[in-house]
Amino acid sequence: MSTLALYSPVPSVLHRTPAGLKLAALAALSVLLFAVPQLPVASIALAAVVVLALAGARLTPRQLLAQLRPVWLWLAGLLVFHAIVTDLATGALAVIRLATLVLAAAVVTATSRVAELVAVIEWVCAPLRLLGVRPARIGLAIAMTLRFIPLIAERAERIREAQAARGATRPLFLSLVPLLVQVLQLAHTTAEALDARGADDEAPPRALWRRG
Repeated sequence: MSTLALYSPVPSVLHRTPAGLKLAALAALSVLLFAVPQLPVASIALAAVVVLALAGARLTPRQLLAQLRPVWLWLAGLLVFHAIVTDLATGALAVIRLATLVLAAAVVTATSRVAELVAVIEWVCAPLRLLGVRPARIGLAIAMTLRFIPLIAERAERIREAQAARGATRPLFLSLVPLLVQVLQLAHTTAEALDARGADDEAPPRALWRRG
């Protein structure tokens, strides 16, 4: 399972936990990590998330490592930057804090269906109706983001494999060109499909804090 590969259909305690409660816990964890910038607190939070992922969500260690693979270079660079500019302890705190949030978010998406997450977000954004904002559109944008991030990553991997199979050693910029073309084509096709299905129609309200 790659980052944001979303729902993992494995029965567990967290799968049965309402999506709203999991999102609230994720928000509380984010506030805690940044409100109490201490290395012991961040380390305990990371350990708790790992234990919760393995025992509560029944994810495998390999799946957890897969969540950090796309960002490990960035985390390593952040650690080196702080080691040079500030100190190693500050860098370790920043890395542990961000790794904790990445894994916690992965646990939420792995144990919650997209429809459940979107329903909660629409409920949270419901007061914005007074300002003329339509929560259904916000939910649709988030749902499409969650769906297209792994899809784009998959297409990028296919392009890389195809180029490697042909023995191509092209610069990174040139390798991004075919990916950009495919993304634009995908966006155009999606926009046409949404228009054909009346995406501007107001959707009926949905139950939010139901169990998954």
